[in-house]
Amino acid sequence: MRKIFLFMDTIFNKVDAKGRVSLPSDYRAIVKELSTEIVCYRSLSAPCIEGCLEETLDKLATDIENATDFFSETQDNLTNLIFGDAKRFTFDSTGRIVLTEKLLRHAQISDTAVFVGKGRKFQIWNPENWAKEEARIRAEVMAHRPVLKAAKDEQ
Repeated sequence: MRKIFLFMDTIFNKVDAKGRVSLPSDYRAIVKELSTEIVCYRSLSAPCIEGCLEETLDKLATDIENATDFFSETQDNLTNLIFGDAKRFTFDSTGRIVLTEKLLRHAQISDTAVFVGKGRKFQIWNPENWAKEEARIRAEVMAHRPVLKAAKDEQ
């Protein structure tokens, strides 16, 4: 049986002048177990960086291919913005990765980054932007109280 690995928690880490930031130790453990690197790209929906294992990006590629016509503008747009932007990152012996200027600029990150676990992926935020986003999300969830339906095989 395959062990389950999920990116969890919210962790603040310093970013140095060269764009180096330590990948949280729990995240590094997942990467070491399943891969040797992470993939990061600019989020399509928020001013943050999306990060995941290449395996997750492979699933996304399959999902995009299955949901859209191979030659459609939608597929071209999504694949250009995600895969054309994605970059592989390996971490050094101290657990740091060097984020590109393009990623740092998109996420408005300067001296501190917030890693936010999202299960099979994670996000990297500017702390002030994350505080605002987290407050917005909490207010929305509290106002609408979502109900999760059980999977068909559990009913």
